[in-house]
Amino acid sequence: MGLRPATLREELLALARQDADLRADLVRDGRLWQGYDPLLQRVHHRNVARLETIVEEHGWPGEDEVGEDGAEAAWLVAHHAICDPAVQRKMLPLMEEAAAAGRIPAWQPAVLLDCIRFHEGRPQVYGSAFDWDRNGRMSPWRIENRAEVDDRRAAVGLPPLRESTRRVRAAALADRVPAPIDLAERRRQKEEFDRSLGWRA
Repeated sequence: MGLRPATLREELLALARQDADLRADLVRDGRLWQGYDPLLQRVHHRNVARLETIVEEHGWPGEDEVGEDGAEAAWLVAHHAICDPAVQRKMLPLMEEAAAAGRIPAWQPAVLLDCIRFHEGRPQVYGSAFDWDRNGRMSPWRIENRAEVDDRRAAVGLPPLRESTRRVRAAALADRVPAPIDLAERRRQKEEFDRSLGWRA
């Protein structure tokens, strides 16, 4: 017998809360910026494994079933599951179907798509993935057809790219995220990291 919707919502919120609480601890300790923390990776792997089971039993949890906050919690678990490329790729079309049916906001699969492309080393579509630039600032990762990105963002409910860039940079300052000293080395390490997780051949 499956979980009742209220219980399912509560479980999804608990998964997202575990993620957020650990992230906050790692930010305070300064460890979040020292590579993919093993404890955080374990939480991400465990959470997305549970989400995968939920999706197999119930389908993608939409706002009609688990509320706006429960659906966003499910998105967050999927979005943070960079340790499981196959699962993220499997979740994307399910989320796209749910968005097309009006069960979740269209920005959720859009941001997941950008996350997948970012780790694959491909240009993103909506400009939601950020990384360091040569000036030591957080900037959008390469964008496919950048001239029309704000039109695509508006279509899925995202604010203009300039506004998001301002917010991301402010958050990086607030969290005291250290800019890389050697950008070329930072990018080499990121590519090596992505390969180690199976994002790239």
